[in-house]
Amino acid sequence: MSPTENLRYMSYESIINLFEGKKVRVVWNEQKEKYYFSVVDIVQVLTGSTNPRRYWSDLKRKLSAEGSELYAKIVQQKMPSSDGKKYLTDVADLEQTLCLIQSVPSPKADPLKLWLAEVGAQRIDQMIDPELTFQMAVEDYRRQGERVAA
Repeated sequence: MSPTENLRYMSYESIINLFEGKKVRVVWNEQKEKYYFSVVDIVQVLTGSTNPRRYWSDLKRKLSAEGSELYAKIVQQKMPSSDGKKYLTDVADLEQTLCLIQSVPSPKADPLKLWLAEVGAQRIDQMIDPELTFQMAVEDYRRQGERVAA
């Protein structure tokens, strides 16, 4: 199985572990029923920058100048800091996080970018041939150890 095939079957926790076990702060927003990820943490993991806040500040300017909707969709949530206090932090939901990963030039992001491309291609295939959606669901159940009548 190729690395991108392994990524295809990842759980939410596994996606977070793609960040090489480094701490990425995540908060659940009950009102919107979404997870939000700390943008600075993601930037730090992807770039290895010693000053991820500065990198994110520069990237925000670049995205804004390009007219990217990503920057406009970033919101702030209170998240715990290294001193234990909670501060407003730029956060992105899962969709925005995946867009952010695509915007950061980093070899660490390449496996995720390949996975996104594969998932996108599979979804297009499923839209063309809806039978593929059923076949994928059967495969997923079998992989999880569920019995499926053939």
